[in-house]
Amino acid sequence: MRLFLKLLARNRLALAGAIVLSGVILLVLLTPLLPLSAPNVTNTADRFVRPFSPGHLLGTDHLGRDLLSRLLWGTRLSLAVGFSAALIAATIGAAIGIVAGYFGGRTDNLIMRGVDMLMAFPYILLALAIVAALGPGLMNALIAVAAVNVPFFARNIRGITVGIAHKEFVDAAKLSGMGHTRIILSEILPNVLPVIVIAMSTTVGWMILETAGLSFLGLGSQPPQADLGSMLGEARAALISAPHTSVVPGVMILIIVMSINLLGDGVRDALDPRLRSGALSRPMAATLVDRAEVPEKRTDGILSLDDLETQFHVGDRIFRAVNGVSLSVVPGECLGIIGESGSGKSVTALSVMGLVASPPGVITAGAVRYKGRDLIGMRYPALRRLRGDRIAYIFQDPQATLHPLYRVGDQLAEAIRCHHRISKSEAHDRVLELLKSVRIPNPESRARSFPHEMSGGMRQRVGIAMALANDPDVIIADEPTTALDVTVQAQILSLLDDLRRDRGLAIIFITHDFGVVAQLCDRVAVMYAGRIVEQGPTPEILANPAHPYTKRLIACVPELGGGRRELAAIPGLPPSVDDLPPGCAFAPRCRKKQTSCERGEIALKPQNGRAVRCLYPEWRPS
Repeated sequence: MRLFLKLLARNRLALAGAIVLSGVILLVLLTPLLPLSAPNVTNTADRFVRPFSPGHLLGTDHLGRDLLSRLLWGTRLSLAVGFSAALIAATIGAAIGIVAGYFGGRTDNLIMRGVDMLMAFPYILLALAIVAALGPGLMNALIAVAAVNVPFFARNIRGITVGIAHKEFVDAAKLSGMGHTRIILSEILPNVLPVIVIAMSTTVGWMILETAGLSFLGLGSQPPQADLGSMLGEARAALISAPHTSVVPGVMILIIVMSINLLGDGVRDALDPRLRSGALSRPMAATLVDRAEVPEKRTDGILSLDDLETQFHVGDRIFRAVNGVSLSVVPGECLGIIGESGSGKSVTALSVMGLVASPPGVITAGAVRYKGRDLIGMRYPALRRLRGDRIAYIFQDPQATLHPLYRVGDQLAEAIRCHHRISKSEAHDRVLELLKSVRIPNPESRARSFPHEMSGGMRQRVGIAMALANDPDVIIADEPTTALDVTVQAQILSLLDDLRRDRGLAIIFITHDFGVVAQLCDRVAVMYAGRIVEQGPTPEILANPAHPYTKRLIACVPELGGGRRELAAIPGLPPSVDDLPPGCAFAPRCRKKQTSCERGEIALKPQNGRAVRCLYPEWRPS
């Protein structure tokens, strides 16, 4: 709860809405205790008294009734009806949606077709029809407003439930012998409850407006009882002669609805786990840059990184995901970056083109140079021209990166036409050429396929084709073979190797598998806790690892035909990058740890044509 309130407070508009709404609610709760005139007492001698008159702060209406008193009592009534209608609609609609989504099949069809019939009518006409059938009155207006909003909740919750009902934890609950009612209450409901709260927070304002609309038409609150809608309805005849009688309830409706909508947006963001990091705003177009100075160029290559630092600022915590990384790659070369999950490999790659989400990501130091030109802090239009054109990216999961509603041929053509002015026919020919180059059979028919109609290996080939679409100079491949079976993985690696040799591509290949590194990479950089701990030619590092971490990683790789040997996992866990230990970050897990390893900074020192960040390296005679 504390985290929720903290996140909500960061959204200034939501905080303002919460303060205003709280003030209104507090005021109407205290209304019975305030020294106000009776709201329904008439005095025709004081009709249409102007605001700020003695005894009548907001003036009077056409019957001489005090507007301030009627406003507070009417607001009290409107809020009660609006929140009650929202609660009733959410409860009934959520129950319908959960039942339909959980059971599916005929139950789902019968329930949702009934909901569709209700949604076929314009909601205000349906509300008018319900009130006409039940008769005018505030309670009937509440029933009508709740009824017309039930389909909205049912549709939303049903869609969420369908995605949850077939998850593994629900299947496990069924196998354990739990009944349907218990599964719905203990497994389904907790997962859809945040969606229900979000839907309620964003619709309460509309329900108050709908209730006010019915009262304005004379179908809600009946005289002498007042709510905000009926006050507007009674004042419309005097709109010109006494405009304050309309302005007073109108402004209150505006204040209530605006504050509820602003607060609802903040509640939605605070409950969304994807937006909980940093400020409550969507990611920027490019990673935020906050560096004090630009370092001198110390590495050569078509793409070089010098002392790159990328951090994640989450509340008061600072996660140093990339901490002083220096790399370079030349045309025709493949550089492998390897390490455990969480070592900073992907963040390093995403930082190259400013793709780390901000907030919470911030590039705080270093430089990324493409042909000598610094990309960090580059103006977005120039950076966008380089993305996908000169520097391309192959993501790990093509199912998530390819658009599910567009054919792969259209997506490939779009990637080309975003950077080059060519005709549709030329783009189509180029698409077929690309699909052939990545060895996809029947490219004409495959270009018309949707991503879900292709296997994982085929989708990954499409991702490679998209990276090659504009003949880039550099390709960054972020674990593109992790989700593939061994046979397809070998085919993809062979394809990448052939392409980089034929086209002279520079490839940065991110992986956690030394077997992949041995097959594809010329050089390798080993990362741990956001830093490079060893770097050098692949054959030398595989044959004679220097850093204890590198040696333990290699020892985890099984060897075929190499005799029996123990495959021991590395003890312990990688450190949290917001609280790194002093000295060597690997020291708590290292068997060779000495007291000096935990004191001060340990530099990445060149040794024997390689570089290693260790005081006691694992050198063996070659």
